Amino acid sequence: MTTVEVNAADIFSDARGMGEAALERMAAGDVRDAAEKAWCATMRATEALVFARTGQEQGKSTDAGRRLRALSVRDPSLLDIRDRYIVRQEILHGECFYHNYYELEEIDILVNQTSGYIADAERLASSSL
Repeated sequence: MTTVEVNAADIFSDARGMGEAALERMAAGDVRDAAEKAWCATMRATEALVFARTGQEQGKSTDAGRRLRALSVRDPSLLDIRDRYIVRQEILHGECFYHNYYELEEIDILVNQTSGYIADAERLASSSL
């Protein structure tokens, strides 16, 4: 394995752990914390995907989304995950966590779909290595 593969795998592992924590918080009824943990899992999976594709480590928290958008312009196979990232950022992080506005069913769906997002990001990352 290359250094990029090892480091991306570590970041994906962290993303899976955050995704599991989001499910636990949701089951405990802590919707805002569940949303933020699901968002963190999404961001970490995206960081790993971008790192696997570019070899560039993330600097600021906004780097992953910006770099994913740039990559999706050059590679249309990333358009779906880019759109999913943006929706999750807006709903989980912006609306639910920061503004305490949410539809419980919508957050529950997004939290439960986090593992699928991570799996898709891993698949897209491995197709570039």
